[in-house]
Amino acid sequence: MSSTEKDRRPGFRERIEEKPTLRRTYRVAIAVVGTLVLAAGVIAIPYPGPGWLIVFAGLAILASEFAWAKRVLHFARSKYDAWSAWLGRRTLVVRLTVYALTGLIVLATLWLFNVLYLVAGWVGLGGWTWLQSPLFG
Repeated sequence: MSSTEKDRRPGFRERIEEKPTLRRTYRVAIAVVGTLVLAAGVIAIPYPGPGWLIVFAGLAILASEFAWAKRVLHFARSKYDAWSAWLGRRTLVVRLTVYALTGLIVLATLWLFNVLYLVAGWVGLGGWTWLQSPLFG
């Protein structure tokens, strides 16, 4: 196949754009996948690991089809970068305080979702009823 024939063949996006039903289905699929990834990232933010990376990945998926998501992605990245720069300029005491507060948020959510009591039961501490969540206890 010559390069001119290859250039004339429509790409993936062009083929989708040609068919309105396929385009709508594709946009819905992107919206569902992007929203699920974004939600997983938001849940993962306070926990150790790549929470913000997952958030940005979800927004990038959505931004591939939606202009509003592209604006939100740029805004969120600028705020994240500003927060990281601000925290990096703080003293060790301030940074440790922020990390400790983040750790308390993690423990509080684990307690509220009854994860602490579940794990306590696995290691033979099921009698520690104070670990039970008020939501699921």
